[in-house]
Amino acid sequence: MGDDRRLEFKEKALPLLDELYGTALRMTRNPAAAEDLVAEAFARAWKSLDQFEAGTNIRAWLYRILTNAYINKFRKNKREPEKVSVDAYEKADQFHLFHRLSSQAPSAPDPVKEVMGRLTNEDFRKALDALPEEYRAAVILFDLQGLSYQEVADALDVPLGTVRSRLARGRGLLQISLHRHAVDAGLVEASV
Repeated sequence: MGDDRRLEFKEKALPLLDELYGTALRMTRNPAAAEDLVAEAFARAWKSLDQFEAGTNIRAWLYRILTNAYINKFRKNKREPEKVSVDAYEKADQFHLFHRLSSQAPSAPDPVKEVMGRLTNEDFRKALDALPEEYRAAVILFDLQGLSYQEVADALDVPLGTVRSRLARGRGLLQISLHRHAVDAGLVEASV
């Protein structure tokens, strides 16, 4: 392994450590497990540094290693992914947060902004944590970490269309959950 690759790894990968830890924490929901996951991902990256093509996107490469490490370490005990009812997707437009808030307060300047501003970070975290794992990973990588569709597809090792589908479904379920939090907090009225 050349010194140039080691230097590039140190210069480009180490600054991503905190970002990757944040993603690992969202995936595992446990600080110690997140630290272990990031350490394992960096160890794997260092070991396979000779497979990294110099000049390519090291961020996407590290996310793929992190995601694969997560799948191997934390999901191997699960025989199949969590089941989600298809009915939830067929009826998702009934629960679409923005549509429901706008219909409840059509005269307000921006009812969505008003309600969303009163939800806490904890409300968002709980809603995100409640997502099925495959949707949560897509939402975290795309919406929170800012990876491109292709980078998310590479990180999760799924086709581009699957990323878009998981994002759409994940965002829909997230809005349903946020609407429930808003109702529970008394920020909006429960719909009939």
